Amino acid sequence: MGNKINRAYLWFICIVAALGGLLFGYDTAVISGTIGLLRKQFELSTGMEGMLVSSVLLGAIIGCLVAGYLSDKFGRKKVLILSGLLFIIASLGCGIAPNVIYLIIIRMIGGIGVGITSVLSGLYISEISPPQIRGRMTTLFQFAITIGILTALFVNSSLKNFADNNINTISTGVFHWMIVQETWRGMLFAMLIPALLFTTSLFFVPESPRWLMKQGFPQKARSVLHKFADEKTAEQEIADIDETLKQGSVRLTDLLKPGLRKALYVALFLSIVSELSGITVIFYYGPDILEKAGFKLSDALGGFVPVGIVNVLFTIITLWKLDSFGRRPLLFWGNTGAFLSMLSLGFCFLTGRTDGMLPVVLICSFVAFFAFSMGPIKWVVAAEIFPIKIRGRAVAIASLAVWLTNWILNLVFPMIRESMGMAAIFFLFSIFLIPQFFFIWKVMPETKGKTLEEIEKSWLRK
Repeated sequence: MGNKINRAYLWFICIVAALGGLLFGYDTAVISGTIGLLRKQFELSTGMEGMLVSSVLLGAIIGCLVAGYLSDKFGRKKVLILSGLLFIIASLGCGIAPNVIYLIIIRMIGGIGVGITSVLSGLYISEISPPQIRGRMTTLFQFAITIGILTALFVNSSLKNFADNNINTISTGVFHWMIVQETWRGMLFAMLIPALLFTTSLFFVPESPRWLMKQGFPQKARSVLHKFADEKTAEQEIADIDETLKQGSVRLTDLLKPGLRKALYVALFLSIVSELSGITVIFYYGPDILEKAGFKLSDALGGFVPVGIVNVLFTIITLWKLDSFGRRPLLFWGNTGAFLSMLSLGFCFLTGRTDGMLPVVLICSFVAFFAFSMGPIKWVVAAEIFPIKIRGRAVAIASLAVWLTNWILNLVFPMIRESMGMAAIFFLFSIFLIPQFFFIWKVMPETKGKTLEEIEKSWLRK
């Protein structure tokens, strides 16, 4: 799109799409503050606890399975609106859930929305952004995830403190029931506000011009591009997309052939290792981990808010430097720091040095390194490296790998925690990060500054 970009309109479009990440982050992280309360109220076994925490992840798997096909057939915008409606249903349903089984089912519905946004928010931003700032704009999705996580942690902490201070208040109203008596309801219900904002805002953004071109609507694509680029730039973009589309059909099975097979491997490796690093266990069970280290639940919730703040602040590094530093250097240094942090946490729990702020500092260190590397880069790269004709379904496969790994890990975590202990778990996470050093050195391509069409041509030539 050249240099003549209507940045204000482009930022508006990308921020709206990135709101899906905020809901993604909130819906997945809010469980960290509710699980202790739910365990006590419903006397959950470790198996049922794992099912409750992982239900949103199971829904995300379903969302990934349908998002690629639906978005390639009906467009990115329509399917994102569907995800917003699912978030609205989930927040309302969680607020009135009568029992654990109902809560698991309704959390799964919200998880479908998470799966859809994990596929389409970053993909949509990538397709609509110019190459010189595409990494930064696509990272908005990860940045919004961190904002959603921080919001969930802040809401959890604030509501728990409010409930503790008003527990002796005599009241029979709905507010007292949801906020004080059964605080977890208010924590889950609060997602309704961003869900409504996301869904309504989507009606004011255009469809992806690349999807419109793929469907045979060049005039509509041209109209979208003219809204934030001059005529010459828009026409050049149309010509580049059209040339790529004319180079023959690309089928999903082509991902198993030389060239595109490496693209698939890169996306899957980044997706799986980012989850095996232990990041979701930290955010889903963080307060629980701090309780094991000797914190009270209210202190653990409050002590975990700085982790969310660190997550947001260090994601800004990626927003700022991804398009100048490149994907590979940030991933290398992030992987190094995350490995050392997890190793230190393992020794911390092994030697019993869990009193005070040391566990919080080490968790913050791990999250900081993850936030400017594995967190955003897996979404950015997955949205960049696949051909336009199968991009929706290919990104869905990468996102599916994220959620399958995530689901299995968090389903079994409560049982592993009881049998192996926290030290062994942290050591295991650090081991999972070792292969990524070789991957960065020998396998991962650098995509900074390249158009999506240039990246696609490089794979197809191979």
